[in-house]
Amino acid sequence: MLKQGLQLKLQQRLSPQQIQLMKMLQIPTMELEQRIKEEMESNPALEEGEEEKEESERDEDNNEEENDNQEVDFDFSEYLSDDDIPDYKLSVNNNSADQEDRDIPIGAGKTFHDLLYAQIGLRDLDEEQLQLAEYIIGNLDDNGYLRRELQAVANDLSFSMNIMTSVPELEEILKEIQELDPAGVGARDLRECLFIQLKRQEKNTPTVELAKVIIQKYFEEFTKKHYDKISKKLGITDEELKPSIELILHLNPKPGNSMQESNRTVQHVTPDFMLVVENDELRLQLNSRNAPELKISREYKGMLDHYAKLKTKDTKAKEALQFVKQKIESAKWFIDAIQQRNQTLMICMEAILTMQREFFLSGDETKLKPMILKDIADRVTMDISTISRMANSKYIQTPYGTYLLKYFFAESLSTDEGEEVSSREVKQILKDAIGAEEKKKPLTDEKLGKLLNSKGYNIARRTVAKYREQLGIPVARLRKEM
Repeated sequence: MLKQGLQLKLQQRLSPQQIQLMKMLQIPTMELEQRIKEEMESNPALEEGEEEKEESERDEDNNEEENDNQEVDFDFSEYLSDDDIPDYKLSVNNNSADQEDRDIPIGAGKTFHDLLYAQIGLRDLDEEQLQLAEYIIGNLDDNGYLRRELQAVANDLSFSMNIMTSVPELEEILKEIQELDPAGVGARDLRECLFIQLKRQEKNTPTVELAKVIIQKYFEEFTKKHYDKISKKLGITDEELKPSIELILHLNPKPGNSMQESNRTVQHVTPDFMLVVENDELRLQLNSRNAPELKISREYKGMLDHYAKLKTKDTKAKEALQFVKQKIESAKWFIDAIQQRNQTLMICMEAILTMQREFFLSGDETKLKPMILKDIADRVTMDISTISRMANSKYIQTPYGTYLLKYFFAESLSTDEGEEVSSREVKQILKDAIGAEEKKKPLTDEKLGKLLNSKGYNIARRTVAKYREQLGIPVARLRKEM
């Protein structure tokens, strides 16, 4: 049976202003500068500069009282034209209020596909062969490999472009593509890619010939670094095998990325905080040199006062008053939001400095203490999500280098004496141990775990594996060298 009833419920809801403030807290300095520019372009009541002193404002008020009866030359036609259509009627917004904009700007430039198209046009091919070659080039992935079967390519050509061809004909075209630069493009797997590069070596020395044999006949043993098996099967010593192995290891396994690497845009980091250390004192400063001081437009304040004092207000005047009010309130909120953002950033960063004081005084990574988001949240009595937003994509410039704030957050481990140490300290010891290991017999995760245990760190093998992966270090088998 259906029933109707009234129920009172308390709910917490974020206002649009609170959501915008959280987004503003999350963005780094570079994006904040752009955000301020956008706001100033969209809101004429927001201007660059410092707020006037109170005395000047009082003088301004006195002058306005004397000129109450004088005509004020404010032309609102440019803002309130009858022909204007409100922006909300010309835009579509299907996003929720708290949805974050994660668009990534894409840099324009020539891809390696463009490079191949330019080269293939210089080859001695007829019109149909050139069309087939361009189609195959279009099917190469970003690494430069052809991951599709030639039969599937032939089927596509016949169905979509009405071009009848065969697999042997496509094989010949593919060989032409494999002659292009960078060496190795057009390969169907890693073995073929490496072999193409070996064939393109300028000098056909015994080292190159032996490398070709390894790729053709012992590729599986090579990928597993079973060099002793290769030496045994070829009947040669490790010293005779070593030059060929080193030659293969210096080949490019992803030739398609070679041009992208050379054209990569260098991103300059703009620190959000600057730290100066003098006489065991830490001086923290928020980097706001490119963010201008903001104020409410004096002209808009005058407009508001004028229309508020009118004794009789027609429709036009009411619309003008509403327009000016909305712009001034929006500008005030934006200025307050910037100030609150800066204040929150400074409070949180000062808490991080207090917890990691020993590191900031010395720059020694082993001095970093275990610290998680909750530690800072408890110190500044803020929510963990606020601390997470504050630490996101923010950098601090110190005398020892520029660090991402997330660098200072690390989980803790306990020693035999019960002392809490940072995982960063353990990772550094792990990195040093791997750097000093014998490359012919690299240390396994189990041996690394025993090494750390002998130093007093209570750590399991799976934790060693996790830290090794976080450091970007491969397993022992793949670290093996001759």
